[in-house]
Amino acid sequence: MPRLALIRQNYRPDGGAERFISRALHALAERGVELSLITRQWQEQGDFRVLTCNPPIWGRVSRERSFAEHAIRICQQESFDLVQSHERIPGCSLFRAGDGVHRRWLDIRKQFLPRWKSGWQEYSRYHRYVLHAERAMFEDARLRAVICNSEMVKGEIIQYFSLPEDKIHVIYNGIDSEQFHPRNRQHRQILRAQLGIPEAATLFLFVGSGFERKNLWLVLDALNELDLDVHLAVVGRDSAQGKYLHRAQRLGIDARCHFLGVRQDLPSLYGMADALVIPTWYDPFPNVILEAMASGLPVLTSSNSGGRELIGQDAGAVVAPDDRQGLAEQMHAITDPDRAHRMGTIARSRVEHLTPAQLSSQLLSLYAQLLES
Repeated sequence: MPRLALIRQNYRPDGGAERFISRALHALAERGVELSLITRQWQEQGDFRVLTCNPPIWGRVSRERSFAEHAIRICQQESFDLVQSHERIPGCSLFRAGDGVHRRWLDIRKQFLPRWKSGWQEYSRYHRYVLHAERAMFEDARLRAVICNSEMVKGEIIQYFSLPEDKIHVIYNGIDSEQFHPRNRQHRQILRAQLGIPEAATLFLFVGSGFERKNLWLVLDALNELDLDVHLAVVGRDSAQGKYLHRAQRLGIDARCHFLGVRQDLPSLYGMADALVIPTWYDPFPNVILEAMASGLPVLTSSNSGGRELIGQDAGAVVAPDDRQGLAEQMHAITDPDRAHRMGTIARSRVEHLTPAQLSSQLLSLYAQLLES
Protein backbone atom coordinates (compact mmCIF):
# COMPACT_ATOMS: atom_id res chain seq x y z
CA MET A 1 0.00 0.00 0.00
CA PRO A 2 1.61 3.31 -1.05
CA ARG A 3 2.15 5.90 1.69
CA LEU A 4 1.15 9.29 0.34
CA ALA A 5 1.39 12.70 2.00
CA LEU A 6 -0.67 15.67 0.84
CA ILE A 7 0.47 19.14 1.89
CA ARG A 8 -1.95 22.06 2.18
CA GLN A 9 -1.30 24.88 4.61
CA ASN A 10 -4.80 25.95 5.61
CA TYR A 11 -8.41 24.85 5.39
CA ARG A 12 -10.94 27.37 4.14
CA PRO A 13 -14.56 26.13 3.95
CA ASP A 14 -15.18 28.07 0.72
CA GLY A 15 -11.81 27.29 -0.89
CA GLY A 16 -11.69 25.52 -4.24
CA ALA A 17 -8.36 23.82 -3.47
CA GLU A 18 -9.75 22.59 -0.16
CA ARG A 19 -12.79 21.09 -1.88
CA PHE A 20 -10.47 19.32 -4.34
CA ILE A 21 -8.32 17.90 -1.53
CA SER A 22 -11.36 16.83 0.47
CA ARG A 23 -12.80 14.94 -2.50
CA ALA A 24 -9.42 13.44 -3.37
CA LEU A 25 -8.79 12.34 0.22
CA HIS A 26 -12.05 10.46 0.49
CA ALA A 27 -11.78 8.94 -3.01
CA LEU A 28 -8.18 7.79 -2.52
CA ALA A 29 -8.90 6.38 0.95
CA GLU A 30 -11.60 4.20 -0.61
CA ARG A 31 -8.94 2.85 -3.00
CA GLY A 32 -6.67 1.74 -0.17
CA VAL A 33 -4.04 4.48 -0.21
CA GLU A 34 -2.45 5.20 3.19
CA LEU A 35 -2.95 8.95 3.41
CA SER A 36 -1.51 11.66 5.60
CA LEU A 37 -2.43 15.35 5.39
CA ILE A 38 0.19 17.87 6.51
CA THR A 39 -1.52 21.13 7.40
CA ARG A 40 -1.76 23.93 9.93
CA GLN A 41 -5.39 23.01 10.58
CA TRP A 42 -8.13 20.95 8.91
CA GLN A 43 -11.78 20.78 9.86
CA GLU A 44 -12.93 17.53 8.23
CA GLN A 45 -12.57 13.98 9.50
CA GLY A 46 -11.87 10.94 7.34
CA ASP A 47 -9.76 7.83 6.78
CA PHE A 48 -6.51 9.76 6.82
CA ARG A 49 -4.01 11.06 9.35
CA VAL A 50 -3.78 14.76 9.98
CA LEU A 51 -0.23 15.80 10.82
CA THR A 52 -0.46 19.28 12.32
CA CYS A 53 2.31 21.60 11.19
CA ASN A 54 1.68 24.99 12.75
CA PRO A 55 4.90 26.95 13.41
CA PRO A 56 4.63 30.57 14.63
CA ILE A 57 3.71 33.26 12.11
CA TRP A 58 5.41 36.67 12.13
CA GLY A 59 4.11 37.94 8.78
CA ARG A 60 3.16 36.74 5.28
CA VAL A 61 6.66 35.63 4.33
CA SER A 62 7.21 33.94 7.69
CA ARG A 63 3.89 32.13 7.29
CA GLU A 64 4.94 30.59 3.96
CA ARG A 65 8.61 29.93 4.73
CA SER A 66 8.13 28.43 8.20
CA PHE A 67 5.35 26.12 7.04
CA ALA A 68 7.39 24.94 4.04
CA GLU A 69 10.45 24.20 6.18
CA HIS A 70 8.50 22.31 8.85
CA ALA A 71 6.39 20.39 6.32
CA ILE A 72 9.46 19.09 4.49
CA ARG A 73 11.03 18.14 7.83
CA ILE A 74 7.96 16.03 8.65
CA CYS A 75 8.15 14.35 5.24
CA GLN A 76 11.80 13.44 5.81
CA GLN A 77 11.00 11.98 9.22
CA GLU A 78 8.05 9.94 7.92
CA SER A 79 9.75 8.62 4.73
CA PHE A 80 6.61 8.73 2.57
CA ASP A 81 6.62 7.02 -0.81
CA LEU A 82 5.30 10.16 -2.45
CA VAL A 83 4.76 13.73 -1.28
CA GLN A 84 2.14 15.74 -3.18
CA SER A 85 2.23 19.41 -2.28
CA HIS A 86 -0.51 21.92 -2.97
CA GLU A 87 1.88 24.68 -1.86
CA ARG A 88 5.00 25.95 -3.64
CA ILE A 89 7.51 23.95 -1.58
CA PRO A 90 10.89 22.90 -3.04
CA GLY A 91 11.61 19.24 -2.32
CA CYS A 92 8.22 17.67 -2.97
CA SER A 93 7.95 14.78 -5.43
CA LEU A 94 4.66 15.99 -6.90
CA PHE A 95 3.19 19.46 -7.13
CA ARG A 96 -0.43 20.19 -7.90
CA ALA A 97 -0.57 23.61 -9.55
CA GLY A 98 -4.08 24.36 -8.36
CA ASP A 99 -3.23 28.04 -7.87
CA GLY A 100 -1.62 28.34 -11.29
CA VAL A 101 1.63 30.20 -11.99
CA HIS A 102 2.26 33.13 -9.64
CA ARG A 103 4.47 34.92 -12.19
CA ARG A 104 1.60 34.76 -14.69
CA TRP A 105 -0.85 36.16 -12.12
CA LEU A 106 1.43 39.10 -11.33
CA ASP A 107 1.88 39.85 -15.04
CA ILE A 108 -1.91 39.91 -15.50
CA ARG A 109 -2.44 41.95 -12.34
CA LYS A 110 -0.39 44.79 -13.82
CA GLN A 111 -3.14 45.25 -16.41
CA PHE A 112 -5.70 46.54 -13.92
CA LEU A 113 -3.74 47.83 -10.94
CA PRO A 114 -2.82 51.51 -10.68
CA ARG A 115 0.76 52.07 -11.87
CA TRP A 116 2.10 52.70 -8.36
CA LYS A 117 0.59 49.45 -7.10
CA SER A 118 1.83 47.35 -10.01
CA GLY A 119 5.32 48.74 -9.46
CA TRP A 120 5.09 48.02 -5.74
CA GLN A 121 4.23 44.36 -6.24
CA GLU A 122 7.61 43.76 -7.89
CA TYR A 123 9.32 44.96 -4.69
CA SER A 124 6.97 43.20 -2.28
CA ARG A 125 8.87 40.79 -0.01
CA TYR A 126 5.94 38.40 -0.13
CA HIS A 127 5.71 38.26 -3.93
CA ARG A 128 9.48 37.97 -4.25
CA TYR A 129 9.44 35.05 -1.80
CA VAL A 130 6.64 33.24 -3.68
CA LEU A 131 8.38 33.78 -7.04
CA HIS A 132 11.64 32.43 -5.62
CA ALA A 133 9.92 29.40 -4.04
CA GLU A 134 8.01 28.73 -7.26
CA ARG A 135 11.14 28.73 -9.42
CA ALA A 136 13.14 26.74 -6.87
CA MET A 137 10.42 24.09 -6.74
CA PHE A 138 10.13 23.72 -10.52
CA GLU A 139 13.93 23.51 -10.85
CA ASP A 140 14.38 21.04 -7.95
CA ALA A 141 15.63 17.63 -9.12
CA ARG A 142 13.31 15.91 -6.61
CA LEU A 143 10.23 17.15 -8.47
CA ARG A 144 9.08 14.19 -10.55
CA ALA A 145 5.65 15.30 -11.77
CA VAL A 146 3.30 18.27 -11.86
CA ILE A 147 -0.48 17.92 -11.84
CA CYS A 148 -2.44 20.69 -13.57
CA ASN A 149 -6.20 21.10 -13.64
CA SER A 150 -6.18 22.73 -17.09
CA GLU A 151 -4.23 22.78 -20.32
CA MET A 152 -3.93 26.53 -19.84
CA VAL A 153 -1.74 26.12 -16.75
CA LYS A 154 0.29 23.36 -18.39
CA GLY A 155 1.16 25.76 -21.19
CA GLU A 156 2.09 28.50 -18.70
CA ILE A 157 4.47 26.21 -16.79
CA ILE A 158 6.21 25.21 -20.01
CA GLN A 159 6.39 28.88 -21.07
CA TYR A 160 7.74 30.29 -17.79
CA PHE A 161 9.91 27.41 -16.55
CA SER A 162 10.74 25.27 -19.61
CA LEU A 163 9.65 22.16 -17.73
CA PRO A 164 9.58 19.02 -19.95
CA GLU A 165 6.06 18.36 -21.19
CA ASP A 166 6.17 14.70 -20.13
CA LYS A 167 6.49 15.81 -16.49
CA ILE A 168 3.20 17.70 -16.61
CA HIS A 169 -0.11 15.84 -16.32
CA VAL A 170 -3.50 17.47 -16.86
CA ILE A 171 -6.09 15.92 -14.55
CA TYR A 172 -9.38 17.77 -14.31
CA ASN A 173 -11.01 17.99 -10.92
CA GLY A 174 -13.78 15.57 -10.06
CA ILE A 175 -17.35 16.65 -9.38
CA ASP A 176 -20.23 14.85 -7.69
CA SER A 177 -22.89 15.14 -10.38
CA GLU A 178 -25.51 13.74 -8.05
CA GLN A 179 -24.97 16.37 -5.39
CA PHE A 180 -24.74 19.11 -8.03
CA HIS A 181 -27.73 18.23 -10.18
CA PRO A 182 -30.48 20.07 -12.09
CA ARG A 183 -33.01 18.57 -9.69
CA ASN A 184 -31.88 21.19 -7.17
CA ARG A 185 -34.09 23.62 -9.07
CA GLN A 186 -36.82 22.42 -6.75
CA HIS A 187 -35.33 24.85 -4.20
CA ARG A 188 -35.64 27.79 -6.58
CA GLN A 189 -38.94 29.28 -5.41
CA ILE A 190 -38.36 28.88 -1.67
CA LEU A 191 -34.79 30.21 -1.71
CA ARG A 192 -35.64 33.18 -3.88
CA ALA A 193 -38.51 34.08 -1.57
CA GLN A 194 -36.19 33.86 1.47
CA LEU A 195 -33.55 36.05 -0.19
CA GLY A 196 -35.90 38.60 -1.72
CA ILE A 197 -35.15 37.69 -5.33
CA PRO A 198 -38.11 37.88 -7.73
CA GLU A 199 -39.23 34.49 -9.03
CA ALA A 200 -39.39 35.73 -12.63
CA ALA A 201 -35.99 37.45 -12.64
CA THR A 202 -33.01 36.09 -14.54
CA LEU A 203 -30.50 35.39 -11.76
CA PHE A 204 -26.75 35.24 -12.29
CA LEU A 205 -24.65 33.63 -9.58
CA PHE A 206 -21.13 34.81 -8.76
CA VAL A 207 -19.31 32.39 -6.43
CA GLY A 208 -15.90 32.81 -4.88
CA SER A 209 -13.97 34.77 -2.30
CA GLY A 210 -11.41 37.29 -3.49
CA PHE A 211 -13.64 39.61 -5.52
CA GLU A 212 -10.80 41.55 -7.17
CA ARG A 213 -9.20 38.51 -8.78
CA LYS A 214 -12.53 36.99 -9.77
CA ASN A 215 -13.49 40.34 -11.32
CA LEU A 216 -16.74 41.21 -9.58
CA TRP A 217 -16.22 44.84 -10.65
CA LEU A 218 -16.74 43.88 -14.30
CA VAL A 219 -19.89 41.92 -13.43
CA LEU A 220 -21.39 44.95 -11.68
CA ASP A 221 -20.60 47.18 -14.66
CA ALA A 222 -22.13 44.64 -17.06
CA LEU A 223 -25.24 44.25 -14.89
CA ASN A 224 -25.72 48.02 -15.12
CA GLU A 225 -26.19 47.57 -18.89
CA LEU A 226 -29.06 45.11 -18.46
CA ASP A 227 -32.78 45.34 -17.81
CA LEU A 228 -34.28 45.68 -14.36
CA ASP A 229 -35.41 42.03 -14.29
CA VAL A 230 -31.81 40.73 -14.21
CA HIS A 231 -30.37 40.11 -10.74
CA LEU A 232 -27.02 39.04 -9.31
CA ALA A 233 -26.31 36.91 -6.23
CA VAL A 234 -22.77 37.10 -4.86
CA VAL A 235 -21.60 34.18 -2.73
CA GLY A 236 -18.29 34.49 -0.88
CA ARG A 237 -16.40 37.04 1.16
CA ASP A 238 -13.89 39.79 0.65
CA SER A 239 -12.32 42.24 3.09
CA ALA A 240 -13.12 45.02 0.61
CA GLN A 241 -16.77 44.04 0.12
CA GLY A 242 -17.89 47.52 1.10
CA LYS A 243 -16.20 48.90 -2.02
CA TYR A 244 -18.36 46.67 -4.22
CA LEU A 245 -21.52 47.50 -2.31
CA HIS A 246 -20.75 51.19 -2.78
CA ARG A 247 -20.16 50.61 -6.51
CA ALA A 248 -23.56 48.90 -6.85
CA GLN A 249 -25.19 51.81 -5.03
CA ARG A 250 -23.48 54.40 -7.26
CA LEU A 251 -24.67 52.53 -10.36
CA GLY A 252 -28.20 52.30 -8.96
CA ILE A 253 -28.24 48.49 -9.14
CA ASP A 254 -27.96 47.71 -5.42
CA ALA A 255 -31.57 46.48 -5.31
CA ARG A 256 -30.62 43.86 -7.89
CA CYS A 257 -27.38 42.80 -6.16
CA HIS A 258 -27.65 40.30 -3.33
CA PHE A 259 -24.49 39.76 -1.25
CA LEU A 260 -25.02 36.44 0.53
CA GLY A 261 -21.63 35.90 2.20
CA VAL A 262 -20.16 32.42 2.64
CA ARG A 263 -22.83 29.75 2.30
CA GLN A 264 -22.87 26.00 2.93
CA ASP A 265 -25.87 25.30 0.66
CA LEU A 266 -24.17 25.73 -2.73
CA PRO A 267 -26.11 22.96 -4.54
CA SER A 268 -29.38 24.68 -3.67
CA LEU A 269 -28.00 28.09 -4.67
CA TYR A 270 -27.08 26.76 -8.11
CA GLY A 271 -30.62 25.40 -8.26
CA MET A 272 -32.15 28.85 -7.81
CA ALA A 273 -29.87 30.49 -10.41
CA ASP A 274 -30.06 30.69 -14.20
CA ALA A 275 -26.32 30.95 -14.94
CA LEU A 276 -22.90 31.32 -13.35
CA VAL A 277 -20.84 34.41 -14.16
CA ILE A 278 -17.15 34.45 -13.22
CA PRO A 279 -15.06 36.59 -15.63
CA THR A 280 -11.93 36.06 -13.54
CA TRP A 281 -8.70 37.92 -14.20
CA TYR A 282 -6.88 34.65 -13.62
CA ASP A 283 -7.96 31.23 -12.42
CA PRO A 284 -6.46 27.82 -13.34
CA PHE A 285 -9.89 26.13 -13.26
CA PRO A 286 -12.44 27.23 -10.66
CA ASN A 287 -14.28 24.34 -9.02
CA VAL A 288 -17.41 26.48 -9.10
CA ILE A 289 -17.45 26.12 -12.89
CA LEU A 290 -17.68 22.33 -12.59
CA GLU A 291 -20.33 22.65 -9.90
CA ALA A 292 -22.45 25.00 -11.99
CA MET A 293 -22.09 22.89 -15.14
CA ALA A 294 -23.06 19.72 -13.27
CA SER A 295 -26.06 21.66 -11.94
CA GLY A 296 -27.15 22.31 -15.53
CA LEU A 297 -26.20 25.99 -15.66
CA PRO A 298 -24.49 27.81 -18.53
CA VAL A 299 -21.25 29.49 -17.50
CA LEU A 300 -19.86 32.87 -18.52
CA THR A 301 -16.14 33.09 -17.83
CA SER A 302 -13.01 34.77 -19.12
CA SER A 303 -10.24 33.85 -21.52
CA ASN A 304 -7.88 33.73 -18.49
CA SER A 305 -9.80 30.85 -16.91
CA GLY A 306 -8.89 27.21 -17.48
CA GLY A 307 -12.62 26.52 -17.39
CA ARG A 308 -12.89 27.91 -20.91
CA GLU A 309 -11.61 24.51 -22.14
CA LEU A 310 -14.91 22.80 -21.32
CA ILE A 311 -17.31 25.70 -21.95
CA GLY A 312 -16.62 26.87 -25.49
CA GLN A 313 -19.50 28.80 -27.05
CA ASP A 314 -22.24 26.21 -26.62
CA ALA A 315 -22.19 25.67 -22.83
CA GLY A 316 -21.91 29.37 -22.03
CA ALA A 317 -19.46 31.97 -23.31
CA VAL A 318 -15.87 33.15 -22.95
CA VAL A 319 -15.01 36.87 -22.94
CA ALA A 320 -11.90 38.95 -22.25
CA PRO A 321 -11.67 39.96 -18.56
CA ASP A 322 -11.83 43.65 -19.48
CA ASP A 323 -14.70 43.40 -21.99
CA ARG A 324 -17.65 44.97 -20.19
CA GLN A 325 -19.80 45.26 -23.31
CA GLY A 326 -19.04 41.71 -24.39
CA LEU A 327 -20.00 40.33 -20.98
CA ALA A 328 -23.20 42.39 -20.92
CA GLU A 329 -24.17 41.02 -24.35
CA GLN A 330 -23.54 37.43 -23.27
CA MET A 331 -25.51 37.93 -20.05
CA HIS A 332 -28.36 39.40 -22.08
CA ALA A 333 -28.36 36.34 -24.35
CA ILE A 334 -28.78 34.09 -21.29
CA THR A 335 -32.02 35.88 -20.39
CA ASP A 336 -33.62 33.76 -23.14
CA PRO A 337 -34.85 30.75 -21.09
CA ASP A 338 -34.70 28.32 -24.03
CA ARG A 339 -31.12 29.30 -24.86
CA ALA A 340 -30.08 29.04 -21.21
CA HIS A 341 -31.68 25.59 -20.94
CA ARG A 342 -29.92 24.30 -24.07
CA MET A 343 -26.57 25.58 -22.88
CA GLY A 344 -27.13 24.16 -19.40
CA THR A 345 -27.95 20.72 -20.80
CA ILE A 346 -24.73 20.74 -22.85
CA ALA A 347 -22.77 22.01 -19.84
CA ARG A 348 -23.88 19.07 -17.70
CA SER A 349 -23.05 16.54 -20.41
CA ARG A 350 -19.50 17.95 -20.57
CA VAL A 351 -18.71 17.19 -16.92
CA GLU A 352 -20.71 14.09 -16.03
CA HIS A 353 -17.69 11.85 -16.72
CA LEU A 354 -15.49 13.90 -14.37
CA THR A 355 -16.37 11.86 -11.31
CA PRO A 356 -14.39 11.56 -8.05
CA ALA A 357 -13.84 7.90 -9.00
CA GLN A 358 -12.23 8.93 -12.28
CA LEU A 359 -10.11 11.50 -10.46
CA SER A 360 -8.80 8.92 -7.98
CA SER A 361 -8.18 6.45 -10.82
CA GLN A 362 -6.09 8.98 -12.73
CA LEU A 363 -4.16 9.97 -9.61
CA LEU A 364 -3.50 6.33 -8.67
CA SER A 365 -2.32 5.60 -12.19
CA LEU A 366 0.15 8.47 -11.96
CA TYR A 367 1.32 7.38 -8.52
CA ALA A 368 1.88 3.83 -9.82
CA GLN A 369 3.98 5.15 -12.71
CA LEU A 370 6.13 7.19 -10.35
CA LEU A 371 6.57 4.36 -7.85
CA GLU A 372 7.52 1.89 -10.57
CA SER A 373 10.12 4.26 -12.00
